[in-house]
Amino acid sequence: MPLAFFQRAVELVERHRRPGQIVEHSIQTNGTLLDDDWCRFFKQHRFLVGLSVDGPRQLHDHYRVDRLGRGTFSRVLQGWRHLRQHGVEFNILCTVHAANQQHGRAVYRFLRDELDARWIQFIPIVERIDTRVMSTDDQDQHLPSTKTRPLYTQSGNLVTRRSVDPAQYGQFLVDVFEEWVRNDVGRVFVQQFDVALEACFGRHLLCVHAPECGYGPALEYNGDLYCCDHYVEPNYLLGNIHRTHMLALVAGERQQAFGQHKRGSLSAKCRQCAVLRWCHGGCPKDRFVPSPDGDADQNYLCPGYARFFSHAQPAMQCMVDLLQRRRAALGVMAWMAQRDSADGPYQVCSCGSGRKFRFCHGERAPTSSFDGVADDQVDGSPAGV
Repeated sequence: MPLAFFQRAVELVERHRRPGQIVEHSIQTNGTLLDDDWCRFFKQHRFLVGLSVDGPRQLHDHYRVDRLGRGTFSRVLQGWRHLRQHGVEFNILCTVHAANQQHGRAVYRFLRDELDARWIQFIPIVERIDTRVMSTDDQDQHLPSTKTRPLYTQSGNLVTRRSVDPAQYGQFLVDVFEEWVRNDVGRVFVQQFDVALEACFGRHLLCVHAPECGYGPALEYNGDLYCCDHYVEPNYLLGNIHRTHMLALVAGERQQAFGQHKRGSLSAKCRQCAVLRWCHGGCPKDRFVPSPDGDADQNYLCPGYARFFSHAQPAMQCMVDLLQRRRAALGVMAWMAQRDSADGPYQVCSCGSGRKFRFCHGERAPTSSFDGVADDQVDGSPAGV
């Protein structure tokens, strides 16, 4: 959509909002087309911009390519520079997939140190498919051509090759957490860590790890409203807002049943799981792995969730104790430092890498082998901020 579309949208919002009503604007973008005009508009109307970056160039460009197969990193970085120059508030959406799943610390440090990101969310790529909709590089040569690909739906028990490995996703989060909990609590905000801490107090602000979901319906350009943006398919169409008021659709029985099904369809293994209070079975779209008990399906990411939530529990409990005593959660960093000092620099690192702490998450942690912002070239010369 061109800039004029969004200018018109904001104009209509201002015209029709009620007296005293506050409207906050946000937008998610890959950043490749951002320029001064866009960023002046964002700044003027106080947009929060979500910028999609999957790490350093070598990792980002593995899957984020244009229609000609060219990497988009340099264009994204140029968009980031425009945001910075105009003082636009932004956060980073980083997808975790087969190309970057083994580089959690390097990705996090790049986003924190090179892009100066202070709000980050990591989205696991789980592309559920069956043999009918396999992408070209996933497809067996003996299967029919994908030129007649049918409508994509959440079905099948296969995943694409670029989907994140379940256990490796958990390790990715552990690697990031080990860096964050020692250095960045209260300075950098990672959605998954905030959500886990909130869950310790019985609050669930993210649908993925809430007991029930259904409060994130998807509205299409023609007025069609679907149960969720992961289920924009015929069986989950609630209706059209041109014919039925949106509030009636959202509060209707179908949407309520959709949200409640998340809790009601948990397997026996999930109900007995030690990390249920944090996980709650994850997103229903990813529940397609047969349960060992033969009942409801398990979440594809179950091994990763179990790995991360179990690992983070001691530090989370420390932050809970601090907050309950009306102290800042960032005190957990001093707690971690005491633990590290007591264990010594040559103990095996708690992240599970098998390396000694000093050479893993300690003072002599390895530096990244990937390019940084200063290595990007614009018009043939090094690009600065």
